[in-house]
Amino acid sequence: MVAGCLSPHPPHLIYGENPPQNEPRSTGGWETLRWAYERLRARIRDVHKPDVLIVHAPHWITMVGHHVNCVPNPRGLSVEPIFPHLFRYRYDFRTDVELGEAIAEEASGLGLVTRTLRDPRVRVDYATIGALHLANPAWDIPVVSLSANNNPYFYSDASLTEMEVLGEATRLAVEATGRRAVLLASNSLSHLHWHEEPELPEDMEREHPYNNHQYRWDMKLLEAIRRGPTAPLRDLIPEHIEATASETKAGSLTWMLAAMGWPKVAGDVLGYGTIIGTGNAIVEWLPEGSHHG
Repeated sequence: MVAGCLSPHPPHLIYGENPPQNEPRSTGGWETLRWAYERLRARIRDVHKPDVLIVHAPHWITMVGHHVNCVPNPRGLSVEPIFPHLFRYRYDFRTDVELGEAIAEEASGLGLVTRTLRDPRVRVDYATIGALHLANPAWDIPVVSLSANNNPYFYSDASLTEMEVLGEATRLAVEATGRRAVLLASNSLSHLHWHEEPELPEDMEREHPYNNHQYRWDMKLLEAIRRGPTAPLRDLIPEHIEATASETKAGSLTWMLAAMGWPKVAGDVLGYGTIIGTGNAIVEWLPEGSHHG
């Protein structure tokens, strides 16, 4: 593991950037978050130089078990169902099938119900595509994408234990295959949001936290991240979920930190901002003993 990144996926960030793969056009918007992603991209490209990006995303929802995309070359059109006027993205990328199969095998060995996806007709969800584009718009690094098992949303007292096990399986597979991996946890933070948008979606006059309670809890979590180490986050993440309806309930952040062995270091918060009221932070963690580029 060369780095782990909290990499939120709101489609507004891609809409604001106007990449050629996305059909809708904008006048910009959400620049502070997009600039934070530009710094992360430079670190991934120039410092970490990974063999693979491994992404865990909350909108590839599986009701039974944990699924790993092992389609060699996923291609298609990813559409955000709530914001199709912002995100209609044509994707074409390569999967590290060997590593994907290794993660599935390790996860099964640790007792998780695990499946590999082989059907190229299955459309890749926008949270997977969003995090991958925002971290590496060149799409020149192979990918492994993991689903979010939906049990936490059906059993309110369910812990994030399975995500920790999936993180351990990911680490074992990366070590066994000798890959240089960057992990992407495709989660926003506080997740209450507006139900009406302005006539111009990128009207920044209308962009602010949903309320002060949501914002203060995001700051509490980010202050703990900036202090380090990550072990206290094991208790704080569930508290933050309860207080803010945080998207980390899907488990991506817990999976990533567990895969890194809950590093005894602080995270580098590259940026924070809101999107339709939700809190979003771009954060990078490095293995212990490493230094930020």
